[in-house]
Amino acid sequence: MAVLNKFGQPVGDELPTWQPRQRPAHSQLNGQYCRLEPLNVDKHSEQLFTAWHLVEDNRDWTYFSVDRPETQAECDAMIARNAASQDPLFFAVVDNQTGKAIGGVSLMRIDTENGVAEIGWVNWTPLMRRSRFGTEAIYLLLSHLFDTLQYRRCEWKCHSMNEASSAAAKRFGFQYEGTFRQLLVVKGRNRDTLWFSMLDHEWPEVKLGFQGWLDANNFDANGQQKQKIDAFMPL
Repeated sequence: MAVLNKFGQPVGDELPTWQPRQRPAHSQLNGQYCRLEPLNVDKHSEQLFTAWHLVEDNRDWTYFSVDRPETQAECDAMIARNAASQDPLFFAVVDNQTGKAIGGVSLMRIDTENGVAEIGWVNWTPLMRRSRFGTEAIYLLLSHLFDTLQYRRCEWKCHSMNEASSAAAKRFGFQYEGTFRQLLVVKGRNRDTLWFSMLDHEWPEVKLGFQGWLDANNFDANGQQKQKIDAFMPL
Protein backbone atom coordinates (compact mmCIF):
# COMPACT_ATOMS: atom_id res chain seq x y z
CA MET A 1 0.00 0.00 0.00
CA ALA A 2 1.33 3.41 -0.96
CA VAL A 3 2.29 5.88 1.77
CA LEU A 4 0.32 9.12 1.42
CA ASN A 5 1.30 12.56 2.66
CA LYS A 6 -1.12 15.06 4.22
CA PHE A 7 -2.24 16.08 0.73
CA GLY A 8 -3.13 12.50 -0.19
CA GLN A 9 -0.19 12.21 -2.55
CA PRO A 10 1.84 8.97 -2.71
CA VAL A 11 5.37 9.43 -1.34
CA GLY A 12 8.34 7.21 -0.47
CA ASP A 13 8.79 5.37 2.80
CA GLU A 14 10.06 7.45 5.68
CA LEU A 15 13.64 6.93 6.85
CA PRO A 16 13.50 8.48 10.32
CA THR A 17 16.93 7.24 11.44
CA TRP A 18 18.83 7.99 8.22
CA GLN A 19 22.07 9.91 8.55
CA PRO A 20 24.66 10.69 5.86
CA ARG A 21 27.33 8.02 5.68
CA GLN A 22 31.09 8.27 5.96
CA ARG A 23 33.25 8.26 2.87
CA PRO A 24 34.82 4.89 2.06
CA ALA A 25 38.22 4.63 3.69
CA HIS A 26 41.24 4.57 1.41
CA SER A 27 42.75 1.78 3.46
CA GLN A 28 43.63 -1.85 2.93
CA LEU A 29 40.80 -4.37 2.63
CA ASN A 30 41.88 -7.94 3.36
CA GLY A 31 40.56 -11.15 1.84
CA GLN A 32 41.48 -14.84 1.82
CA TYR A 33 43.16 -14.81 -1.58
CA CYS A 34 43.82 -11.16 -2.32
CA ARG A 35 43.73 -7.76 -0.70
CA LEU A 36 42.89 -4.28 -1.91
CA GLU A 37 45.61 -1.70 -1.24
CA PRO A 38 45.32 2.04 -1.86
CA LEU A 39 46.91 2.53 -5.26
CA ASN A 40 50.52 3.70 -4.98
CA VAL A 41 52.88 4.49 -7.83
CA ASP A 42 56.02 3.26 -6.04
CA LYS A 43 54.46 -0.01 -4.90
CA HIS A 44 52.24 -0.93 -7.82
CA SER A 45 53.12 0.80 -11.08
CA GLU A 46 55.92 -1.48 -12.27
CA GLN A 47 54.01 -4.63 -11.31
CA LEU A 48 50.83 -3.50 -13.07
CA PHE A 49 52.70 -2.37 -16.18
CA THR A 50 54.33 -5.77 -16.46
CA ALA A 51 51.04 -7.61 -15.90
CA TRP A 52 49.08 -5.47 -18.39
CA HIS A 53 51.71 -6.26 -21.02
CA LEU A 54 51.42 -10.01 -20.68
CA VAL A 55 49.13 -9.72 -23.71
CA GLU A 56 50.42 -8.32 -26.98
CA ASP A 57 47.61 -5.93 -27.80
CA ASN A 58 45.29 -3.32 -26.28
CA ARG A 59 42.03 -5.27 -26.48
CA ASP A 60 41.44 -5.31 -22.72
CA TRP A 61 41.25 -1.50 -22.79
CA THR A 62 38.66 -1.10 -25.56
CA TYR A 63 35.88 -0.01 -23.21
CA PHE A 64 37.97 2.27 -20.99
CA SER A 65 38.19 5.99 -21.66
CA VAL A 66 42.00 5.67 -21.75
CA ASP A 67 44.36 3.27 -23.50
CA ARG A 68 46.93 0.97 -21.97
CA PRO A 69 50.14 2.85 -21.14
CA GLU A 70 52.80 1.83 -23.61
CA THR A 71 55.85 2.78 -21.56
CA GLN A 72 56.71 2.53 -17.88
CA ALA A 73 56.89 6.34 -17.72
CA GLU A 74 53.34 6.62 -19.10
CA CYS A 75 52.19 4.03 -16.59
CA ASP A 76 53.87 5.88 -13.71
CA ALA A 77 52.11 9.10 -14.72
CA MET A 78 48.71 7.39 -14.96
CA ILE A 79 49.11 5.54 -11.65
CA ALA A 80 50.26 8.73 -9.92
CA ARG A 81 47.18 10.62 -11.16
CA ASN A 82 44.86 7.83 -10.10
CA ALA A 83 46.52 7.41 -6.72
CA ALA A 84 45.96 11.11 -5.97
CA SER A 85 42.26 10.96 -6.85
CA GLN A 86 39.64 10.95 -4.10
CA ASP A 87 36.79 10.11 -6.47
CA PRO A 88 37.32 7.69 -8.07
CA LEU A 89 39.08 6.08 -5.13
CA PHE A 90 41.54 3.64 -6.70
CA PHE A 91 42.77 0.35 -5.26
CA ALA A 92 45.32 -2.18 -6.45
CA VAL A 93 44.33 -5.84 -6.26
CA VAL A 94 47.27 -7.67 -4.65
CA ASP A 95 47.81 -11.44 -4.67
CA ASN A 96 48.23 -12.52 -1.05
CA GLN A 97 50.71 -15.27 -1.99
CA THR A 98 53.05 -13.28 -4.22
CA GLY A 99 52.48 -9.82 -2.74
CA LYS A 100 52.26 -8.43 -6.28
CA ALA A 101 49.63 -6.12 -7.79
CA ILE A 102 47.60 -7.99 -10.40
CA GLY A 103 44.75 -5.58 -11.17
CA GLY A 104 42.90 -2.44 -10.21
CA VAL A 105 39.41 -1.30 -9.22
CA SER A 106 37.78 1.79 -7.73
CA LEU A 107 34.87 3.17 -5.79
CA MET A 108 33.50 6.21 -7.57
CA ARG A 109 30.61 8.68 -7.74
CA ILE A 110 30.60 8.52 -3.97
CA ASP A 111 27.46 10.13 -2.54
CA THR A 112 27.64 10.18 1.25
CA GLU A 113 24.40 12.16 1.66
CA ASN A 114 22.38 9.36 0.06
CA GLY A 115 24.61 6.37 0.82
CA VAL A 116 25.38 5.50 -2.79
CA ALA A 117 28.64 4.53 -4.53
CA GLU A 118 29.64 2.84 -7.76
CA ILE A 119 32.20 0.12 -8.42
CA GLY A 120 34.18 1.15 -11.48
CA TRP A 121 37.48 1.04 -13.33
CA VAL A 122 37.46 -2.75 -13.02
CA ASN A 123 40.79 -3.45 -14.71
CA TRP A 124 41.93 -7.05 -14.30
CA THR A 125 45.25 -8.17 -15.78
CA PRO A 126 45.75 -11.62 -17.34
CA LEU A 127 47.01 -12.80 -13.93
CA MET A 128 43.43 -12.55 -12.61
CA ARG A 129 41.62 -14.50 -15.28
CA ARG A 130 39.88 -17.72 -14.27
CA SER A 131 40.90 -17.13 -10.66
CA ARG A 132 39.29 -16.26 -7.35
CA PHE A 133 40.88 -12.81 -7.23
CA GLY A 134 38.33 -10.83 -9.26
CA THR A 135 35.30 -12.18 -7.43
CA GLU A 136 36.88 -11.64 -4.04
CA ALA A 137 37.93 -8.08 -4.94
CA ILE A 138 34.32 -7.19 -5.74
CA TYR A 139 33.15 -8.93 -2.57
CA LEU A 140 35.58 -6.88 -0.47
CA LEU A 141 34.26 -3.60 -1.90
CA LEU A 142 30.62 -4.60 -1.45
CA SER A 143 31.24 -5.72 2.12
CA HIS A 144 33.03 -2.46 2.89
CA LEU A 145 30.11 -0.43 1.53
CA PHE A 146 27.21 -2.41 2.96
CA ASP A 147 28.57 -4.04 6.12
CA THR A 148 31.04 -1.44 7.35
CA LEU A 149 29.63 1.85 6.06
CA GLN A 150 25.93 0.90 5.87
CA TYR A 151 25.38 2.35 2.40
CA ARG A 152 21.95 1.92 0.81
CA ARG A 153 22.97 1.31 -2.80
CA CYS A 154 25.90 0.22 -4.96
CA GLU A 155 25.96 0.80 -8.71
CA TRP A 156 27.69 -0.89 -11.64
CA LYS A 157 27.75 0.75 -15.06
CA CYS A 158 29.31 -0.37 -18.32
CA HIS A 159 29.40 0.18 -22.07
CA SER A 160 26.34 -1.43 -23.64
CA MET A 161 28.63 -3.47 -25.90
CA ASN A 162 30.88 -4.69 -23.08
CA GLU A 163 29.35 -8.14 -22.74
CA ALA A 164 31.95 -9.35 -20.22
CA SER A 165 31.20 -6.48 -17.80
CA SER A 166 27.41 -6.79 -18.06
CA ALA A 167 27.66 -10.56 -17.53
CA ALA A 168 29.86 -9.98 -14.47
CA ALA A 169 27.36 -7.52 -12.99
CA LYS A 170 24.57 -10.10 -13.25
CA ARG A 171 26.81 -12.89 -11.97
CA PHE A 172 27.70 -10.80 -8.92
CA GLY A 173 24.05 -10.18 -8.03
CA PHE A 174 23.49 -6.70 -9.49
CA GLN A 175 20.09 -5.96 -11.00
CA TYR A 176 19.70 -4.39 -14.44
CA GLU A 177 17.88 -1.04 -14.26
CA GLY A 178 18.03 0.28 -17.81
CA THR A 179 20.11 1.72 -20.64
CA PHE A 180 21.14 5.37 -20.74
CA ARG A 181 21.28 6.06 -24.47
CA GLN A 182 23.95 8.32 -25.97
CA LEU A 183 25.26 9.09 -22.50
CA LEU A 184 28.91 9.60 -23.38
CA VAL A 185 31.38 10.17 -26.18
CA VAL A 186 34.39 7.91 -25.52
CA LYS A 187 37.40 7.82 -27.81
CA GLY A 188 35.37 9.63 -30.44
CA ARG A 189 32.55 7.06 -30.41
CA ASN A 190 29.07 6.94 -28.94
CA ARG A 191 28.59 5.06 -25.68
CA ASP A 192 25.23 3.80 -24.46
CA THR A 193 25.58 2.82 -20.80
CA LEU A 194 23.97 -0.14 -19.03
CA TRP A 195 22.97 0.62 -15.46
CA PHE A 196 22.94 -2.00 -12.68
CA SER A 197 22.44 -1.72 -8.92
CA MET A 198 22.44 -3.64 -5.67
CA LEU A 199 20.51 -2.47 -2.60
CA ASP A 200 21.27 -2.92 1.07
CA HIS A 201 18.38 -5.32 1.68
CA GLU A 202 19.55 -7.48 -1.24
CA TRP A 203 23.11 -7.73 0.03
CA PRO A 204 22.68 -10.34 2.81
CA GLU A 205 21.59 -13.06 0.37
CA VAL A 206 24.14 -12.00 -2.23
CA LYS A 207 26.82 -11.97 0.47
CA LEU A 208 26.07 -15.61 1.30
CA GLY A 209 26.40 -16.40 -2.40
CA PHE A 210 29.85 -14.82 -2.57
CA GLN A 211 30.95 -16.58 0.60
CA GLY A 212 29.70 -19.95 -0.65
CA TRP A 213 31.57 -19.60 -3.93
CA LEU A 214 34.77 -18.33 -2.29
CA ASP A 215 34.84 -21.16 0.26
CA ALA A 216 37.95 -23.32 -0.14
CA ASN A 217 35.75 -26.42 -0.48
CA ASN A 218 34.44 -25.06 -3.79
CA PHE A 219 37.88 -25.43 -5.40
CA ASP A 220 39.90 -28.48 -6.36
CA ALA A 221 43.61 -29.04 -5.77
CA ASN A 222 44.41 -27.03 -8.92
CA GLY A 223 42.34 -24.06 -7.78
CA GLN A 224 39.55 -24.70 -10.28
CA GLN A 225 35.98 -24.01 -9.22
CA LYS A 226 33.67 -26.96 -8.64
CA GLN A 227 30.50 -24.90 -9.00
CA LYS A 228 29.95 -21.57 -10.72
CA ILE A 229 28.92 -18.59 -8.61
CA ASP A 230 25.45 -18.70 -10.14
CA ALA A 231 24.79 -21.85 -8.13
CA PHE A 232 25.20 -19.90 -4.89
CA MET A 233 23.37 -16.69 -5.78
CA PRO A 234 19.69 -15.96 -5.06
CA LEU A 235 17.43 -16.50 -8.06
